Amino acid sequence: MGVNLNSGGGRHRPGRTQPMAEINVTPLVDVMLVLLIVFMVAAPLLTVGVAVDLPETAANPIQDQGEPLTVTVSADGTIYVQETPVEYENLVPHLEAVATAGYDQRIFIRGDENRAYGDVVRVMGRINAAGFRRIGLVTDQEQ
Repeated sequence: MGVNLNSGGGRHRPGRTQPMAEINVTPLVDVMLVLLIVFMVAAPLLTVGVAVDLPETAANPIQDQGEPLTVTVSADGTIYVQETPVEYENLVPHLEAVATAGYDQRIFIRGDENRAYGDVVRVMGRINAAGFRRIGLVTDQEQ
């Protein structure tokens, strides 16, 4: 009483394997999870630009959506747009180039509290001369 199990509709040749029609997504998921963790750790570190000692005030924070453009005046008088140092004379052309790229949001000025008030106001005037009307000053919360 012998039964042939290979007989039937399927044709299978001995010595040949069938191609696998499935994609193994496990390595892809592993890589994506690692990237997610790396970006979750790195994202908060990218928000702080140039280190300055900001003055403290009792003002409430501004609720604003979107990525702000910041101009920083450091303690030694160096001016930064985001994290790029810019000469005082080149500030208006640099900001006009940003404006032609379509940026129309508020510009934030971060002035070191050890820098003279007049220097920060002069930078604010240059920003206004570049065509920006929505200018905000960044401070720390008063303790």
